Amino acid sequence: MIENLPPCPKCSCAYTYEMNALVVCPECGHEWVPAETDAGTEAAGPAERVVKDAVGNVLRDGDSVVVVKALKVKGSPSGIKAGTKVRGIRLVDGVDGHDIDCKVDGFGAMQLKSSVVKKA
Repeated sequence: MIENLPPCPKCSCAYTYEMNALVVCPECGHEWVPAETDAGTEAAGPAERVVKDAVGNVLRDGDSVVVVKALKVKGSPSGIKAGTKVRGIRLVDGVDGHDIDCKVDGFGAMQLKSSVVKKA
């Protein structure tokens, strides 16, 4: 049993408790193995996010993608058609699942969800 339990890494709650090999936060319900947060993440640095496209391919900065479904664009009469190629994407932590920052020809800069594109 761990004497001094670490606070929750998600919500910083100090009232964590042990349940078998896990530490549990009563406020947000997050469960984790205490050895992972103590030694693993601090030594290795922040964990790299993996973003996958609609088919399951891993996306990286600078990749080219193809839009697989027609998208409505607010303020535009036509929208983005399926099959539109987007070059030079950047992966970001966007809002509401929009994790790709890019420029679409004819529309300009915008953010897309990785679930509506596939790697070209």
